Amino acid sequence: QVQLVESGGGLVQPGGSLRLSCSASGGIFSINTMGWYRQAPGKQREPVASMASGGRTNYAGSVKGRFTISRDNAKNTVYLQMNSLKPEDTAVYYCNAAVYSRALEVWGQGTLVTVSS
Repeated sequence: QVQLVESGGGLVQPGGSLRLSCSASGGIFSINTMGWYRQAPGKQREPVASMASGGRTNYAGSVKGRFTISRDNAKNTVYLQMNSLKPEDTAVYYCNAAVYSRALEVWGQGTLVTVSS
């Protein structure tokens, strides 16, 4: 019943910036946690950043200081501002949302971020 729509991926040079966006639709309930995962070529999917509805954030060590997650609860939208991008950030980035009261977890289709000169 809940769908996640992602946007913002693309090709960027090392040192550049991108902002990813993910919007949830299809439900009127509150989403407890929204966040981002990524999967690089040849690697497992890993968490990047997340934010609870109350504002608590969590970041992977590899992106601290470079990435910033933000959230608009009224719009059920989460953003990932990515600065100082490195080639190793190249991956498919997936949006994730969790609704604890309904034991529901939803994934987006993913958006490709390529960092290359």
